[in-house]
Amino acid sequence: MISCTGEEGTDPEPEPSVTEQTVFMYFPWSGNATGSSTGLLPNFRINIKDMESAVAQNRLAGGRLLVFFQTTPTEATLFELKYSKGACVSDTLKWYTNPAITTAAWITSILNDVKGYAPASRYAMIINCHGMGWIPAAPSGQLRSTTGEKEYWEYDGAIRTRWFGGESIEYQTDVTTLAEGITNAGITMEYILFDDCYMSSIEVAYDLKEVTGHLIASPCEIMAYGMPYSRIAPYLFGTVDYESISNTFLDFYRSYLYPYGAIGVTVCPELDALAAVMKEINKKYPSGVDNTQRDAIQRMDGYAPIRFFDYGDYVAKLCTDEALTAKFNAQLERTIPSKYQKHTDSYYTAIPPIGPIRINAYSGVTTSDPSISPHTSAKTETGWYKATH
Repeated sequence: MISCTGEEGTDPEPEPSVTEQTVFMYFPWSGNATGSSTGLLPNFRINIKDMESAVAQNRLAGGRLLVFFQTTPTEATLFELKYSKGACVSDTLKWYTNPAITTAAWITSILNDVKGYAPASRYAMIINCHGMGWIPAAPSGQLRSTTGEKEYWEYDGAIRTRWFGGESIEYQTDVTTLAEGITNAGITMEYILFDDCYMSSIEVAYDLKEVTGHLIASPCEIMAYGMPYSRIAPYLFGTVDYESISNTFLDFYRSYLYPYGAIGVTVCPELDALAAVMKEINKKYPSGVDNTQRDAIQRMDGYAPIRFFDYGDYVAKLCTDEALTAKFNAQLERTIPSKYQKHTDSYYTAIPPIGPIRINAYSGVTTSDPSISPHTSAKTETGWYKATH
């Protein structure tokens, strides 16, 4: 066992066979297939260092922290960060070669490894990579090759921001695949934190509602630095404090070099009730919004056409029935509580030429329901769409 600074350390006391909580940080490959682009790898190293500093301060409330870190398209390790005598120590548990990270079988396998090395009463998962909400990887990648439309990570000269996976299709995992993998591992996460762009999406949350209690994510692009782990770590362990996570995130990005950040927390057990109200609204307004209404909805991306709209603002533009709107807003507050909805005045997009975009309406979560982008054409196949139309 070595310290997180590379120095030899003394083995800590043996861990109990079952702890109260295990948090699993998952860093799949975020570059391209050849490895010529390392994607967010330098930022991931900073994320791990930040978490190491929290461990060195013994801020894990007795929980265990396992990290899967893929450093090339073909190589990865699973290790544990532990507190020992005033320092952080790193214990390598397993090496992986050519992990098939985009399959449900792989996700089940790595979670089974986590359960085997760090059995716990509660599990949580932090996922770090690029993100594209609910949009399936393969169809969008094929569209990109025919339309020439770039993704946010492909623009030269832009400030870097964070598919659920890498820059090429081979390393992009669909959200439904993640849900299947977690289900097959027999785990229900206490929370899933996506440190990725666009993952606070009502469609994403609905796909994951059976495998996690809470979804913590950003509805827009998140700066490449990602979550300020050295500051939020104490709130991720022990009694999870979602309000402090959100507030600390906001405080960090208000004073960051690039002062742009937005976050929301979805209470997943409330999603079925929200879907029921949304179905009432869609039944009353089957034609959806017109072009004028669509243009007035708060956009949460820089794409043209827009892929992700603020969900609450969309319903506000769609539904003019006061009683039904009140019913919706009450359920939305239970599902994505306003105390967890935090944002700076604007959010950043790496997609030129529009730059930072002002946030005038915010519910902490997006929807693609009103989108006319070809990249969102598969929205009618999502679980959310089927439950609400």
